Amino acid sequence: MTDSRTSTGRVTSEDGTGIAYRVIGRGPGVVLLHGAMQSGAGLVELARSLAGSFTCYLPDRRGRGTSGPYGADHRLHKDVEDLDALLTATGARDVVGISSGAIIALRAALARPGLRRLVAFEPPLDIGGSNPTGWLDRFDREIAAGRVAAALVTGMRATRMGPAAFRVLPRWLLERLTTTFIARQEREGAGEEPTFRELAPTLHHDARMVAETADDVGAFRQVRAEVLLLGGSRSPAYLKKALTALEEVLPGARRAELAGLGHAAANNTAAGGRPERVAEEVRRFLT
Repeated sequence: MTDSRTSTGRVTSEDGTGIAYRVIGRGPGVVLLHGAMQSGAGLVELARSLAGSFTCYLPDRRGRGTSGPYGADHRLHKDVEDLDALLTATGARDVVGISSGAIIALRAALARPGLRRLVAFEPPLDIGGSNPTGWLDRFDREIAAGRVAAALVTGMRATRMGPAAFRVLPRWLLERLTTTFIARQEREGAGEEPTFRELAPTLHHDARMVAETADDVGAFRQVRAEVLLLGGSRSPAYLKKALTALEEVLPGARRAELAGLGHAAANNTAAGGRPERVAEEVRRFLT
């Protein structure tokens, strides 16, 4: 019988920052670590699909939900400390990292040899310039000027995310459509997820994470956890390139591709995901 009841908890990271999390399910513990422009609420349906077999812990990474804010000196090691605090508090030894959450999980596997199993869903690693972050300066200027829609268009175009229209429509129209979407979301509510306006500044830190790990894939050769490299057949080429690079340095890793799905596959259904498909692969690997 699936137990999809939700409870909440909070841990304190090494620097004193509080990290809030949800708990769904019963069984061995697994942390589901979300990606950019999300909070833990964005993976609730994935957790419910796994809840019959696992106790799923869904943290809100810093700057999201009721977790504490980013510090002025924030770097990737702070995200790793946050995850480490949650793993220590819950006793979980398995992690499913989604997108930028997968980069954090991979780094945590280096710092925490006791991590047993890791699912890395499309970490957006920069392999030889495949995912450049030169757009970040423009993004930061637009955020500072309060032009949230413009900043989101900058980020989504650079990372090749969002609807296919983002790759063909003129920028002025994309900004107008994004402004309309943000206004509607704020008027109607975004459910448990923070709004796009609230999440937009966090994209800066995800981009910095990509820059910090650029061409450093060889470091993951020291990962001792069992690893599943997971991606979608419709995802951008640079994400597939990152998985291939990881496959080369982690010869014992397994790799699986979700036919017909893209980078949003793990998200809740309303956000374009197919979480039950992702759960099938995760469950097969973890059991």
